Amino acid sequence: MVFTWVDWTIIAVIAISSLISLKRGFVKEALSLLTWIIAGVVAWMFGGALAQHLVEFIETPSARVIAACAILFIATLLVGALVNFLIGELIRVTGLSGTDRFLGMVFGAARGGLLVVLLVGLISLAPVEQDTWWQQSQLVPHFLMVADWSKNLILGWSDQWFTGRSAHPADLL
Repeated sequence: MVFTWVDWTIIAVIAISSLISLKRGFVKEALSLLTWIIAGVVAWMFGGALAQHLVEFIETPSARVIAACAILFIATLLVGALVNFLIGELIRVTGLSGTDRFLGMVFGAARGGLLVVLLVGLISLAPVEQDTWWQQSQLVPHFLMVADWSKNLILGWSDQWFTGRSAHPADLL
């Protein structure tokens, strides 16, 4: 089995993600991801309400909503960063940093793999099937299979969700 430059790039993406997470640790990585998700949800759910309080400061309605969402998003990220720092210090003091770093490496590898799946799925939308680098890759077919499976799963869920055949997202599982 001979790896091509594409295969080595895939390995590098996963390795770099693993090394970053090895340095930061699982808890910091997981809390960072959770903080970004929560920040998005908070901005989405409460941006409109905050925008109503910005009427006297911002005249344009669209700019008001964007500013409100940005304020909530950034404020949530700052609170999350503080919580992340405090929990990171707690882990450091308790001596669990070795286990935390190992689990972080595993988390990073999974994140890197997910990133590769997303990239391969997006690249496959372009006419690359005839390209030599695509055909000769040893790893692309495996990640493409996961990308196709994920796409079909998500499309099935969204079809059920949008056609109203399911009242709750949990019913889709």
